[in-house]
Parts: sequence; structure tokens; C-alpha cells
Amino acid sequence: MTLIDHNEATAVPVRGKTGDIAAGEVLDKAAAHYAAAWTATGVPASPATIDPEVWPEVARPPSGAKAALAGKVAGLLFKGAVKRLPLRVEYPDGSILGTGGPGAPVMVMLRPASFEARIGDNGLIGLGESFMAGDWEAADLAGVLEVFAASVDTLIPAPLQALRPLYLPRTPRQERNAENNTRSNISRHYDLSNDLFSTFLDSTMSYSSALFPLDGGPLESVGWQALEAAQQAKIDRLLDKAGVGAGTRVLEIGTGWGELALRAAARGATVYSVTLSSEQQELAQERIAVAGYADQVTVALQDYRAVEGEYDAVVSVEMIEAVGYEYWPIYFQTIDRVLAPGGKVAIQAITMPHGRMLATRNAYTWVHKYIFPGGFLPSVRAIEGVAQQHTTLRVRERMGLGDHYAATLRLWEERFLERSPEVGELGFDAVFQRMWLFYLCYSRAGFQSGYLDVQQIVLDRREVQL
Repeated sequence: MTLIDHNEATAVPVRGKTGDIAAGEVLDKAAAHYAAAWTATGVPASPATIDPEVWPEVARPPSGAKAALAGKVAGLLFKGAVKRLPLRVEYPDGSILGTGGPGAPVMVMLRPASFEARIGDNGLIGLGESFMAGDWEAADLAGVLEVFAASVDTLIPAPLQALRPLYLPRTPRQERNAENNTRSNISRHYDLSNDLFSTFLDSTMSYSSALFPLDGGPLESVGWQALEAAQQAKIDRLLDKAGVGAGTRVLEIGTGWGELALRAAARGATVYSVTLSSEQQELAQERIAVAGYADQVTVALQDYRAVEGEYDAVVSVEMIEAVGYEYWPIYFQTIDRVLAPGGKVAIQAITMPHGRMLATRNAYTWVHKYIFPGGFLPSVRAIEGVAQQHTTLRVRERMGLGDHYAATLRLWEERFLERSPEVGELGFDAVFQRMWLFYLCYSRAGFQSGYLDVQQIVLDRREVQL
């Protein structure tokens, strides 16, 4: 397969999981120049042309009179918003918007018209698609996105925010997390490739926030060598809070790649772990067998709603985000149903402010479209309320570690960039890699800005003394 090189306009071979990329027009000289500089950072520049069958809404911006009008309006709104934000937005004509001084994150606009058409047609989905397409670049992508995340409530004038439900896309019915859809939703992310995830995760294969030691130095500068121990510390704290020890019957909702089950088994517990990812199940079972715990751990390809039995401890790490707003009662009712008398629950959950959660619960976002179909983040208040209204469980303790997630994501991002050639060799093309980078930076920006948090939450059904 071939694409047109940004700088030479000659065909060069490229590997891509998404199929052949047809030849077409070369980017303008300014875009090509910046793309070359961007490639030096480890991120593949977006191809000059993109296969529309593989990336239909990335390959070409929206066109037509309606799209042109929406783009002009979106462009005016965007420029009005960034004029007051602490960043620099540089345009091809030399104009610069934003209040950011030296050291502020810089967003380089390469194709303003395409960028505006995309955000006019699809809002924040268009922001991500325009980066995937190469309409804009940023050497500090997380920094740019952090500025937007910190200002999310004021980017659009209040009167226009009320109109958002009228023009923004809604969640496709096939992506709701009903039992017949959930396996497909999960597989679209977790079944991409175990090898892909291993390129940027540490040896524990933990795909959730780590918990770094307080005496390990500033989280902003913690290094890769600290990640493995920090992931194990996160797991150990959850197991401690759930009272997991010798003889404990543990239910794990969301296996990941098996590290929590391994550490629980090492304590003498028996573990029943459920996942909907066949890739994760396969590797988790391999790791468990190699460690010698196959007799203590069962990894089942099963929906959490179908779990039977009784367990002394239920542990779930960043799985509630995949449950879906309307299914939270069922999630907690299932836990309540299988929890033995005196048992404890320990979950780790990414959370957002309650007001934003309510405002966005019907939204369809870039993350839904490209990363986590059917997902939705709860608020702490929602978790407490659902447990209280629908179960006998009550939240007894919680600890926030959002700054730890920002550090975890930074390390994943750095690792992903370092190993970009290996990702390409696995068959994931430049557009995919830009998508994945946007996802990691988008997530990190949420935690760095405080828009997102992650909580370790302990629940039980302690009896009220009369």
C-alpha cells in the first residue's frame, strides 16, 4: 500500500491495519513543513490522503452549503473563545489568538477551513477528527487540551449551550450497553490487540490509574521505573480495603489482563473474574497458569449480570465506566445480590462533577465514537445515590487520586510515542496512532484540569444499630 509523502510527493510504502491509502493531493507547504517537525517527536504525521472507507469522517471534512455555514459560525465561536484562553493558536496567515505567553501550549492551525467545518458539523467530535486528519498540530497536545478542559463550561455562550441537544449527535442504539450489545462494545476497544496494549503498559499490564508513593517525588516528574510498583500498590490497597486474604472468595468484575486476580490468589484467595474481552481472557489465563494459580482463579467470558454464587469480596477496577448510565442500578444490584453477609466491595472509578454528568448523560462524544462505545463516567454523588436507592450497599470510604492518573497517562503517552515504530509494525496506521495519542492526551488533560477524578470507593452493608 502507498501514500503520498508530505514533502516529496512520491509514493512510499506504509503499513496500516486499516487498509490501503489512495494517492491524492499533497498537503500545502506549511502543513508539510510542520508535519516533518511533528514526526520528529515520534508521532506519525497524518497521511496526505486517508482511505475514506476506513476513516470516512476523517478522510474528508463535511462539505456543502450547510456545512460551510456551520463552519463559519463555529469558526467565529472558536476564535471568540480562544482569544481569552491561556494558549496560542497560530494561523497560516501569521495571526495569533490567545492570551498565552512564552511557554504556553501552542495549537498550530494548518487547515482552518477544514477544522471549522468539522467542529461546526460535530462539535468536540470534530475537534478530535480534525487532529486525526492533520488539520492542526500541537507539540504539547495534552497542554492544549487541558486549557480547553478547564474552560469547558464557558467555551460556548450559555444561550447556545441550551441548543446543543438539537444539533449534536445522539448515542446510536446499537451502542447502548444492553446485554446483546455489551460484548461488541467492549471488543471494539479491548480486543484491538494485546500486543498493542503491551507497547505502552508496564509489565503488570494494568490499564488503570496507578498509586504512586507520597515520598516518590513530584508526580509531574515521576519516571517509568516507578510505574510497576505503583500499579501493584493500587491493587494492594483495593484488596486490603475489600478484606482479601487466605480463604476469601473474590469476585472481580472486569479482569483486565489478570494482575489483580494474580495478587489476590497470592494472598490465598480464590477468584472468579469476568470479562467480555476474549483477548484479555486469553492473556490473563496464560499469566495465571504461568504463575501457578490456575486452581485458584477462574477467568470467565461472561457478562457481570449473569454472575451467580456468593462472594466475600467484590472488586472492580475502572469497569463501571463501561456499564452505561441506565445500567448503574443493575451493576450495583448484581454486586449486592452476590455479596456474602459481612462482605465488602472495593471499586476504582473515574468520575466527573455531578452537574457535568447530568448535562452530558445523553451526549455522544469523540471518545464514544472512536474509543469506548457505550461508556459513561459517573459522579461520586451518582454512585452514592444509586447504591442507596437500589441496594443495601452504602459508601463507607473513598479516596481521590486524580493527580496519580495524570501521571500514569503521561507515562503511557511517553511510552506510546517512543514505541510508535513498533505500533506501526503491528499494523496500526498513522491515523490510528494519532487517534490513540489524542485519546491519551485528552484523558490526561481531564485529570490535570480537575475536570475528571478517579476514586477508590469502599462499600458494605453495615447494619444500622438501633
